[in-house]
Amino acid sequence: MFLDYFALGIIFFVAIFIFYGVIAIHDIPYEIAKKRNHPQQDALHVAGWVSLFTLHAIWPFLWIWATLYREDRGWGFSQVVEKEQILESEVKGLTETVRKLEQRLAAVEGINATAELSKSVVDTTNITPEEKV
Repeated sequence: MFLDYFALGIIFFVAIFIFYGVIAIHDIPYEIAKKRNHPQQDALHVAGWVSLFTLHAIWPFLWIWATLYREDRGWGFSQVVEKEQILESEVKGLTETVRKLEQRLAAVEGINATAELSKSVVDTTNITPEEKV
């Protein structure tokens, strides 16, 4: 008889422990969001309660959502924007350098072309009609 009550007590204890465990587990993303000062803490908390009704199917996504944000760096995109701006300014500088070099090259080739033309131009005043052909 004692073992029957003892087994019943263990069943109740296990059921309550599992129930509390499920409730505690669903709140982990919210606790992470609170610790990180996440701007969408309330949404994560409500979504955690909704995940109880979906048998925690959305719970891994809540975990990811909660861990994406950190107060010191936000969502992590500011560094990407800064790097993009730095690269854009470098590309502009390189484009300007290439444009200047192309102008210098055109000027140098223009001088060379003029010099070659002046060398290749023969004084046609002293050429006889047979040489012209």
